Amino acid sequence: MPLQSSPIQAEITQSDGKSFEQLRRECLQKGVLFEDPDFPAKDSSLFFSESVPVNVEWKRPKEICSDPKFIVGGADRTDICQGQLGDCWLLAAIASLTLKPETMARVVPPDQEFDHRYAGIFHFQFWQHNRWLEVVVDDRLPTVRNKLIMLHSASYNEFWSALMEKAYAKLNGSYEALKGGSTMEAMEDFTGGVGEMYETKNAPGNLFSIMKKALDRGSMMGCSIDITSSAESEAKTTTGLVKGHAYSITGMEEVNYRGQTVQLIRIRNPWGQVEWNGPWSDNSREWNYIDKSEQIRLQQNSTDDGEFWMQFEDFKRNYDKVEICNMTADSLTDDVKHQWEVSMFEGNWIRGSTAGGCRNYIDTFWTNPQFKLQLEDTDDDDDVCSVVIALMQKNRRKLRKEGLDLETIGFAVYKAPEEEDHLGKDFFRYNPSTARSKTYINMREVSERFTLPPGKYLLVPTTFQPHHEADFLILFRHLVEFMTWNNKAQMGKQRVKIKFEGLSLSTCHSIINLMDVDNTGKLEFHEFKVFWEKMKKWIMLFLSFDTDRSGKMSSYELRSVLSAAGMRLNNQLLQLIGLRFADENYEIDFDDYLTCIVRLENMFRTFQALDKFKRGLYEELQMQRRACVVLVRM
Repeated sequence: MPLQSSPIQAEITQSDGKSFEQLRRECLQKGVLFEDPDFPAKDSSLFFSESVPVNVEWKRPKEICSDPKFIVGGADRTDICQGQLGDCWLLAAIASLTLKPETMARVVPPDQEFDHRYAGIFHFQFWQHNRWLEVVVDDRLPTVRNKLIMLHSASYNEFWSALMEKAYAKLNGSYEALKGGSTMEAMEDFTGGVGEMYETKNAPGNLFSIMKKALDRGSMMGCSIDITSSAESEAKTTTGLVKGHAYSITGMEEVNYRGQTVQLIRIRNPWGQVEWNGPWSDNSREWNYIDKSEQIRLQQNSTDDGEFWMQFEDFKRNYDKVEICNMTADSLTDDVKHQWEVSMFEGNWIRGSTAGGCRNYIDTFWTNPQFKLQLEDTDDDDDVCSVVIALMQKNRRKLRKEGLDLETIGFAVYKAPEEEDHLGKDFFRYNPSTARSKTYINMREVSERFTLPPGKYLLVPTTFQPHHEADFLILFRHLVEFMTWNNKAQMGKQRVKIKFEGLSLSTCHSIINLMDVDNTGKLEFHEFKVFWEKMKKWIMLFLSFDTDRSGKMSSYELRSVLSAAGMRLNNQLLQLIGLRFADENYEIDFDDYLTCIVRLENMFRTFQALDKFKRGLYEELQMQRRACVVLVRM
C-alpha cells in the first residue's frame, strides 16, 4: 500500500470511548465546560519524578485574557515560543509543521474556537504506530502569575500551540515525558512520514540539493549541534548558536553575491530569540551586495525572532546533524518513477524468551523475533531493489514514570535459506548479515535505506543487550514498479491472490461482532474502512508465511504470525488454537486463519474494556469510601 493514501479516520483514545464531537455535544447540552478525567489539571500531569517547583495554577484561556483566539491570522512558525520545558525538539517540529498547511490541518483541525460551540474541549491528531490517533484535551493550561509556563505564542491571546503541546504531553503520559528527544520523532508523529538523518561532516557532496529537494517536496527538516558532555547542553557559542539544541530548517535559497552563486539556509530557534551573528545574519553587510528585490524577499520580518539565514558552508561547519522527514519514502537523490509498498510487523522482546540481544551474544541472538521478507521488483534497469527498514520501540515515553526509558536498538538482515522456519544458533554463527543498521542507538526509531538483490531475506530486530524487554513495530518499505491504475489493479490481484473457497458464515459473523461498534448488526462505511485496514495487514501476514501460495500456512508458524500481529499468547493457548484450527497435516487455511485472528482481536478488545471498567469501578469505590470517611468524621 502507498505510504499515505486517502485520509484515514483517527482512532479514539479517550478511555470512555467517546469522540471529540460526542464529548463537546454532551458539554454543550449540559451547559458545562469539559474537564478531562484522563489528563487532569494536577501536578501528576506535569511531572512524575519531581515535585512542581512553583505554585502552578491551571487556567482556561478566558481566565488569562479577555479575547482568546485559537489561531490569530493563520498558524505561523512565530507562534511557537519555548516555555520552561526542555522540549525544543518538539517545538522545532511544530515550527516546520506550520509550513505545511494541509498537514497542519490534519494535526490541528480548524473546527474549534473560543466562541462558536465553545465547551472547553479541543482535539488534535497524531500518527503513532502506523495509525492516526485523536487526542482530546480540556483547555486548562499551567500558569504562574497569569502567564503560561510551557509552550506559548508570541501573541498573548493565541492558544493553538499551547493546547497542541498539552495534547502531545497527554499522548505521552505527562509534560515531563517530553523532556529531551529527536525532532524526527515529532515530525513523524505529525505526518506518518519516513525519517532520514545526515551527518554534515560526512554528508554527500550534493547535500544542499538533497535538502532543497526535500523542502520542495514538502518534507520537514531539523538540525542540531552535538555536545561532548552534559555541561555543554544548551550552551551558547560566540556566534550565537546553541549546542545540544533542536532547530528547524525553514528555507533554502541561492543568491547572486558579487558575481558568484552563494547557497543560503534559513534556520529557526524555537526559543523565538538568540540568533546566528555571523555572515548573512539579520544585519550583516552581505545583504547590501545582492539584488534589492531579493534582499526584501528574503529578509521579510528581519527581527530578533529566532529565525536567521547563514551560508550553507558555515552551516555545515557549525551544525552536526540534519534530520529529514519525507512525506513519502521516495529517495531525495534520484528521480526514479516508482511507488512504495509498506508492510508492517509488530512484536516484542520478552526476557527469557525473545530478548536475545545483539549478535555479540551469539548464544541468545537466534531467539530474537525473526521476520521473513521477499524482494521481487528491481529498480529500473538495475538488478537491485530499494528498501527502507524502520524499527521503532513503542510507548517508551509513557513508561518513563515506571523508571523505564528508551532501549538501545538495531537490526540485521540475512539472506534467508530455502524452506527454513525459525533459524537457530548455528546459522547466525556461520553466516554474516547482508545489511544492518549503522549503529545501535537509544532512539525511538532506527531507520536505514538499502539496495539489495531480489530474493528472500530474514530481518532480526534486537536490543543491544539480552534480557531487555520492549514492544516494537517494524515498517518495511520497498519500491515496486509504477503502473497505470488498471495495470496496478491487475498486478495487485496477482500479488495478493489467496487460494481459498471463500469465507464461511462463522467467519463473517466474527467479523461483524468485531467491527460493529454501534450494534446495528451491519458494518457502516467508516467501520468497514477500519476493518479493511486491518484486513490488509492480516492478508500481508498470511502471504508472508504461505510461501508456496497453497492457501495454507503451517500451524508451527502460528506463534510468529500472531506475534507479528501484536498478539502475545502463552504456550497452552497456542496449543489449543492449533488443535482447533489445524488440519491433519498441521496446516491452517485462510478462512480458519481469519476466524482465529478476528476472534483473538475481539477477545483482546473485551479484556481491555473489562480492565478499563475495573479501573473505573475501583476509582468509584475509592471515592465512595472517602465520602463515607468524611461523613463519619462530621
